[in-house]
Amino acid sequence: MNENKPFHDHIAWKIIGVFGGGIAALFILFFVSLCFGEAEISVKSVVDALLNRQDVPSHNMIWDLRIPRTILGFLTGAGLAVAGTLLQTVTKNPLASTDTLGINSGAYFVVVLGTAFFPSILSTSPLLFAAAGGMLAASIAYVLGGGRKATPIRLVLAGMIVSLVIESVTRAIHIFKATETQNLFLWGAGSLVQMDMDGVYYVWPWVVGILLVASVFGRFFDVLDLDEATARSLGHKVDLTRFIGLALAVLVAAVVVSVVGPIGFVGLVAPHLIRLVGFRKHSWLLPGSALWGAVLITTADVLSRVVKSSVGEMPIGAVMALIGAPCLVWLVLKKMKGVSGSGGQHSLGAGARPIKIGFPPLVALSSVLVVGLILVSMTMGGTTIPLGQLFRGLFGADDASSYSVLLNLRLPRTFVAAGAGIALAVSGVLIQAAVRNPLADTSIIGITSGAGFGAMLILIAWPQVPISFMPVAAIAGGLAAAAIVFIFAWHKGLNPSVLILLGIAVSAFGSAGIQALIIRGSLWGSSGYIWLTGSTYARTWEHFKLISLFLIILLPIAWYLGRRFDLLAFSDESATGMGLSVRNTRLASMVVGVLLAAGAVAVVGTVGFLGLIVPHAVRVIVGHNTRKSIILSSLFGALLLVLTDTIGRTVLAPVELPSGMLIALIGAPYFVFLMFRSFNQKL
Repeated sequence: MNENKPFHDHIAWKIIGVFGGGIAALFILFFVSLCFGEAEISVKSVVDALLNRQDVPSHNMIWDLRIPRTILGFLTGAGLAVAGTLLQTVTKNPLASTDTLGINSGAYFVVVLGTAFFPSILSTSPLLFAAAGGMLAASIAYVLGGGRKATPIRLVLAGMIVSLVIESVTRAIHIFKATETQNLFLWGAGSLVQMDMDGVYYVWPWVVGILLVASVFGRFFDVLDLDEATARSLGHKVDLTRFIGLALAVLVAAVVVSVVGPIGFVGLVAPHLIRLVGFRKHSWLLPGSALWGAVLITTADVLSRVVKSSVGEMPIGAVMALIGAPCLVWLVLKKMKGVSGSGGQHSLGAGARPIKIGFPPLVALSSVLVVGLILVSMTMGGTTIPLGQLFRGLFGADDASSYSVLLNLRLPRTFVAAGAGIALAVSGVLIQAAVRNPLADTSIIGITSGAGFGAMLILIAWPQVPISFMPVAAIAGGLAAAAIVFIFAWHKGLNPSVLILLGIAVSAFGSAGIQALIIRGSLWGSSGYIWLTGSTYARTWEHFKLISLFLIILLPIAWYLGRRFDLLAFSDESATGMGLSVRNTRLASMVVGVLLAAGAVAVVGTVGFLGLIVPHAVRVIVGHNTRKSIILSSLFGALLLVLTDTIGRTVLAPVELPSGMLIALIGAPYFVFLMFRSFNQKL
């Protein structure tokens, strides 16, 4: 008995620390939340309002606005933490949560879609639609990630890219249905703002009920931590338990999202806090995570009101990302403490058999297609220019003067599209080589969101700065994001897994800043918001000069280092044995790739997927040969972006579809093919 006493004392102190400390923190946060806001209210007034409400402004504000908001914050944090805990258990993935598996994006997309096109149907059961969207997104991410055999990095990549596809379509709906969906934009960034208790009355039975059910059946979820063969041999229905856990997670997340919008990181951070204390059994893990999830959300909400920036109160989703992203960085570095080198990433197919097509004829054919498409592109738009008039106009003939203005508009934007397509495609080649993963691109490692954040600072936070500095700010933002990733990953030998996971954290940080700036600047549906989707609209010769500068300087460097980059396809040990300085070569590949991507983002905005799908398509044709990939990817990238630019400005003329949205729609089915193919072949 005496020998076990220290052990039991230790457990007792853990319980007191987790649950006693959490309840005490919530009690303090409850009063702080009621005190702070647009108008500060003293603690004495808060106590008076709670004990003896009077019909005075301060008491009405507390009861009608702040108490519903605070209680909803408690419930939101608890629900998302429970969902994250269950998802991590079901997938056996420490990085699983409602945002990394695309549940938040899927639920938000369906609600936006219904609001824009089917408001009467959506109003009948918003929860059902949100749950369907979340379940569909999570299922796609789970299947594409490899299902039960998915590695943490692969599942997170699948979830993130599924989210990117969904978010691209959601942004398009916001652009074309700006009036109908304007009120959803603040909700889409995560908002606890309430005008009454209706949201609380709607949420609490679901959150409390699912928490109780999950806790009661916690021992069944404990079984999922065992090896699957062992669990089955003990007579447990593993598949049924996994399905129930997933259903409960998606349902509680959908309930929360349908009221407060998508809020990330709570379901990732809260369970890890409880696991770090030492709780593993779900009977303790679930309630502990729920309690500290409530603490996290309420802390973020209080911070959003206490620390006001020049643009006003930040949305809760953005604040939570600012808290959660550093936590994810810490988590990655801690979990991968002994990791260095290659990290067992997917091979880029060094030994794969390319399609037998002669390289010179292929380059010649692709070049002809690019030139032909550029010429055709300049004839198409709101006003059609006959091909004959186009040639005469290009050579300055007098009888084509009526088209000179159109040519001066279309020619630079078409060249900018071609140049940006080249930069993004080659950037994808180099970044995928550096991280040894065919599923990586600029969106994954934080460059795109960093560049977007830099550009939005010029548009909103510093409007006094000339708009001509926006490309410079975009480049600086992209480079800053990449630098943060490199600094943290350097001591891990620039391990590919570490690079990608840190990139996801930095990307979330940048996206949170973008959300906050767009909302404060009321930019939804504006040209600034369209820029974020990736657009070649109104591009000038100045933009062409900028992207040309990047290409002229960086493409020769990439070509010169191409043979060294080829060796990155092998394991770090093999490459080192061949005399390669792996870390320096990987850094050089990343730096050139980042600079090319930053230059492209500066001129056409945040175009995603092009840098992911083009290099892979080229590798299927020529195999793993960096120099050949640079040439062919350049041509394919130019072809794809010019094609989407042409389609975007003609299919609904005079309304223009953003190129980035069209590329996402093209890239989505190809990405599905790529995920299945790479998993089946165990790349």
